[in-house]
Amino acid sequence: MEREVQRVRAAFGSGRSRPLTFRRRQLEALRAMVQERERDILAAIAADLSKSEFNAYSQEVITVLGEIDLVLEKLPEWAAAKPAQKNLVTMLDEAYIQPEPLGVVLIIGAWNYPFVLTIQPLIGAIAAGNAVIIKPSEVSENTAKALATLLPQYLDQDLYAVVTGGVEETTELLKQRFDHILYTGNTTVGKIVMEAAAKHLTPVTLELGGKSPCYVDKDCDLDVACRRIAWGKYMNCGQTCIAPDYVLCEPSLQDLIVRKVKEAVKEFYGENVKESPDYERIINLRHFKRIRSLLEGQKIAFGGETDEATRYIAPTILTDVDPETKVMQEEIFGPILPIVPVKNAEEAIQFINEREKPLAFYVFSHNTKGPVGWERITENTVSILFRISVPVY
Repeated sequence: MEREVQRVRAAFGSGRSRPLTFRRRQLEALRAMVQERERDILAAIAADLSKSEFNAYSQEVITVLGEIDLVLEKLPEWAAAKPAQKNLVTMLDEAYIQPEPLGVVLIIGAWNYPFVLTIQPLIGAIAAGNAVIIKPSEVSENTAKALATLLPQYLDQDLYAVVTGGVEETTELLKQRFDHILYTGNTTVGKIVMEAAAKHLTPVTLELGGKSPCYVDKDCDLDVACRRIAWGKYMNCGQTCIAPDYVLCEPSLQDLIVRKVKEAVKEFYGENVKESPDYERIINLRHFKRIRSLLEGQKIAFGGETDEATRYIAPTILTDVDPETKVMQEEIFGPILPIVPVKNAEEAIQFINEREKPLAFYVFSHNTKGPVGWERITENTVSILFRISVPVY
């Protein structure tokens, strides 16, 4: 690993990645890869997550193409020097801020959206003139193999290297010095990445998920709320970092929410969800067993069917969930939706504030101002429209 990182660092040291013309050519080559090898990419995603071509394209491929177009449009503006405000010390100087590439960037990809969550940060790193080591997730092994095969065919092989493998290879990579590390995944590994980066004072970008709550107010359009919750929760079989993790609502709303979410599931996936081409599967057996164990001792209001042979877990709703049970202690990352009854919005605020900051927070209410206290939740919570591929300078 050390030799590979040093090889990439030497390529960066040559200065070849700095000119905007070079960066543009690499981004255009990346776009050509996505367009020309679309079938291979979609097949790899399908093999990993049982994702239909339409879902794979709409959730991953089209996002990457849009990102490349945006970066190509904005790159001259982002890379240009910007005047800096002068003060008494600098009033006679020419003061400006010039974005500069950081150097060699490590990207550790995620398995739940294995293409877009690896390629999006790569786009930003290339745009900023960096060299990159790309480590796709070994859990989504088919997409990892596809990236390892395709990227060297289109990008500069000295500046952009793909490293495959599992925990051992990632551990060896993290022993090396990088100039920035981007990791998407769980909190446990995020801590390992941050600890390794701290030894070299390397800045990191971590996107770690969490238990993102929904609050459903009695004063809301319940049809719209439940349809959106069902879409966000069960897309990709619940394996989405900003998926609604659980619902808080007044007890009187529970049965209505169950009924309306059930109707939305039928609309999205038909009478037999298991046969729907639009409903994915759990990534592997380990995660299947972990998610299935969260059902133990719970009151299942809808769904609950599982099939270990195909790693199928039906869209499921749990009601009257005790906040102290296992399903409420960790990010679910699967198609299970607990409903936790609360007396009112104030109790919901207290419930959320007593726990770790979520990555996202969803409120369904006609009250646009919200009760006093919502701002304490939302001020540090990442919006659903976050972007992780801004240029790394």
